[in-house]
Amino acid sequence: MTLKERVYQLFFVMPEQITGSKSAVVTPLDLSQKPVGGIICMGDNLVSVFQTKNMLSKTQQNAMESGIGVFFAVDEEGGRVARCALKLGTAAFEGMAVYGERNDAEEAFNIGKTIGADIASLGFNVDFAPVADVDLSPTNELGDRIFSSDPEVVANMVSNVVSGLRSSGVCATLKHFPGLGAEDGNTHTATSIIIDRTLEQLRSEEFVPFRSGILAGAEFVMVGHQQVTAFGDGLPADLSYKAVTEMLRGELGFDGIAITDAHRMNTISGVYNSGTAAVMSINAGIDMILSPMDLDAAVEGVYNAVLSGKISEERINESVTRILELKQRMGLLN
Repeated sequence: MTLKERVYQLFFVMPEQITGSKSAVVTPLDLSQKPVGGIICMGDNLVSVFQTKNMLSKTQQNAMESGIGVFFAVDEEGGRVARCALKLGTAAFEGMAVYGERNDAEEAFNIGKTIGADIASLGFNVDFAPVADVDLSPTNELGDRIFSSDPEVVANMVSNVVSGLRSSGVCATLKHFPGLGAEDGNTHTATSIIIDRTLEQLRSEEFVPFRSGILAGAEFVMVGHQQVTAFGDGLPADLSYKAVTEMLRGELGFDGIAITDAHRMNTISGVYNSGTAAVMSINAGIDMILSPMDLDAAVEGVYNAVLSGKISEERINESVTRILELKQRMGLLN
């Protein structure tokens, strides 16, 4: 693979970022000019079951002609964040807080298994779920998307949803590391979200469900844009070496794919340009960048940073190796 092809593998984008369309893309994609590692479909990309299956299957066929298939992801948590249930009529669930109250491991497994089977039948192979945050503040942006205020309950439910998704052949994603549950604000709209937590608090509460989900085999962890005072660097977590490499990789032992939350959200795009944010994320230890505001600028930023030595080629190869190893296990390499 050329350096540019390797850099493209580090990006997980919306269909419109491939075509440049101002309206929702609902037809198969040609990734030959922008061979990104992953595609995320939003609700507007899903018109019917037939259209979705056609779009994903033909895009995958196109990608596989190059020898490397693509991750297809959707936000299918259940409750109000359920693109396929809301648009295509797949199995619908209540907000996860309803199930957290019952704390039933078998029920959690079946939620994951059902969602996984539904979205796999459409062509998706990654779910950006489950939410592994702990409900620590009534002012966080997630509400009933969170299972519980009890870290052990969240850990139980999350690990079993992960197992259920994986039993259906779908990769699970824990989000939003290191935890958004103590937040007062919204990372979609604010320019900064600062969470005042000590390392001891993180270890006894926020980290508990992430550790459990990692042990259950979650393939992805989504790192959020919140600044956590315990890390001391004043950076959004997905731009923070302390958060990604020292905490997620080092302390929690995660060796899967670390992906950012969407970089088009205002906590990133309102503060950093796309190239700068992408370079900072890669140097923090992130493997894949989700939905930068400007894909071309982000790709060029990372590419030029490698050429100039701001990012080592070894750092790029480390992430590409993780991505390709998972794709090989998923049958996405020719």
